[in-house]
Amino acid sequence: MNDTIAKLRSCRLELRKNEVWRNVDFDAFLNDEMVSPTKKSRCSNTVTCNIPDLDTYRISFENGFCHTIDATLPQGVKVLPIAEAKKIMGAEMDGYLGSCATNEINRQFVTLRDKVKGKKMENPYLEINTKEYTDGVVVFVDDKVVVDKPIQILSMLQSGKPQLIQTRNLVVLGKMSQASFVMCDDSLDQTASFSNNVTEVFVGQGAKVELYKMQNLNDHTALLNQTFVALQQDGTFRSMAITLNGGHIRNHTEVRMMGENCDCQAHGLYLIDKEQQADNYIYVEHGHPHCQSNELFKGIMDDAARATFNGHVLVSDGAMKTEAFQTNKNILLTDKAHVDTKPFLEIYNDDVKCSHGSTIGQLDENALFYLRSRGISERTAKTMLFYAFCDEVIRKIEIPALRERLSDMVKKRLHGELDVCSDCALHCSTPCNGEEARHTFKIDTSKL
Repeated sequence: MNDTIAKLRSCRLELRKNEVWRNVDFDAFLNDEMVSPTKKSRCSNTVTCNIPDLDTYRISFENGFCHTIDATLPQGVKVLPIAEAKKIMGAEMDGYLGSCATNEINRQFVTLRDKVKGKKMENPYLEINTKEYTDGVVVFVDDKVVVDKPIQILSMLQSGKPQLIQTRNLVVLGKMSQASFVMCDDSLDQTASFSNNVTEVFVGQGAKVELYKMQNLNDHTALLNQTFVALQQDGTFRSMAITLNGGHIRNHTEVRMMGENCDCQAHGLYLIDKEQQADNYIYVEHGHPHCQSNELFKGIMDDAARATFNGHVLVSDGAMKTEAFQTNKNILLTDKAHVDTKPFLEIYNDDVKCSHGSTIGQLDENALFYLRSRGISERTAKTMLFYAFCDEVIRKIEIPALRERLSDMVKKRLHGELDVCSDCALHCSTPCNGEEARHTFKIDTSKL
């Protein structure tokens, strides 16, 4: 185990001059006492989902191992632990596993960029996961199958000693199929851990996949979530990364469009305080004509929290009629809070519509004055403006139960530590701290 920890620590030195990784430092979360859990390592508490009315097919991970797969999955959907899938599916799986999450997949464009900018595409974290992952799941959805409800992957951490978690997941959607996934990362205690997880997603011709990442971990935990997506012609990929808590969380996403008329919608929201850190890296490669992508990431940083947004859109030669848009907006609540933001366009074609932008600031004083002049307290007025800022991202969630629950959690998170105050105007629709649920205070954000 010490060898693996040493390899992870060396990644920082290898990538110190790499623009993609130079702000990433997990060393504070790595220690020689970390152990890789065994299959017998289970959470002492029952693994459940606390999202009311969220009807899903459930897959549960406990301390890095898959323990439960829903037995009611519909016909045309196959879910297997990765080790079992290798034995049963053999060559069929070999054609997918590792072919998307690799540094070689974009060599047709890397050569040009290497000559111009001297960039390297190394990812030692990916290499370590490929060699040492312990478990994961494989999901195959047959052609023309529309999964009637989301597939939820619960990943829970609870152990009496520090852990090193490495999982590998593979999702393959056949032609004209549709599926949505809710990936929840949560910790049930305050034990330190480091998770290095990789997910590969193959979207077949005309298929559509939605991927929601919900992250609410303790302050002693670091999470590296790497997602690699390959879109075939007319494929659609929609993702949402919601970070509410965690010591250091990085969402690393790479999307490659392998055919015409592909659509990528990637969004994120991060609310962090204390000394927490949230990183979002999104790379979208437009390799064919008539494709579009849209990125919207928003964050609120309090205390000495730190965030990073690094968005990279590559429009290759020949990718005519491309539409690509990047937006990153941030609110800093203190002088010690910090954000590094870098939306970046790399375009080798003239016939495109592309834009990028970022903002860093504080609350709008005019809007705050307007609310206070209507008899609303300063604290409540600020909370309302914060929620209005977040609501633009929340409204993009297409699962109603998940959207409502996340809205509640964001309201609570804006008060700190997911606790809601009794005098808050933004009453949640679910009970909190033993109180009965009260009326919902709806906000018309268009008037703020």
